[in-house]
Amino acid sequence: MKKRVITKIGDIFSVKVNERKKKYFQLIAFDITQLNSDVIRVFKEEFSTDEEPDLDQVVKGEVQFYAHCVTRAGIKFGFWEKVGKSKDIGKIGHIIFRDTEDYATVRGEEPITVSNNWYVWHIGDSDFTDVGKLKGENRKAEIGIVFDPESIVHRVKTGQYKWSYPDFE
Repeated sequence: MKKRVITKIGDIFSVKVNERKKKYFQLIAFDITQLNSDVIRVFKEEFSTDEEPDLDQVVKGEVQFYAHCVTRAGIKFGFWEKVGKSKDIGKIGHIIFRDTEDYATVRGEEPITVSNNWYVWHIGDSDFTDVGKLKGENRKAEIGIVFDPESIVHRVKTGQYKWSYPDFE
């Protein structure tokens, strides 16, 4: 019988970028506002697949992006592997997520490419805040939907998601 995968805040995961490079991300929170999903921070620095860096140094690195996902699913389907843990999860109060109802399309209709109907939230907020057009700090908000593992890996590798989503300008 296969062992049940358990993930906890602080866990660190490795993702192959290509045959020679890998990146790391860390589970930093569970967001009750978004289906109690895992929130991860993905680090920018690439490492050789042969290299075993000090994970306490890795988590001090520059963050490439934050996202919601299910880390257990990524392990189960072989998209990444759990490689360690660190108590240093950084500060999470500044992380802002955004979403809009304008991303769904109806067959035969053109998709909305720019939305002025946004809402934002911070991890653990009790509700979303309608803001309409994104201004100021809200323009730095990450897309807040729960991503499948393949979409996370695609963004780790390319810097963007592989599907279309409305922009804010």
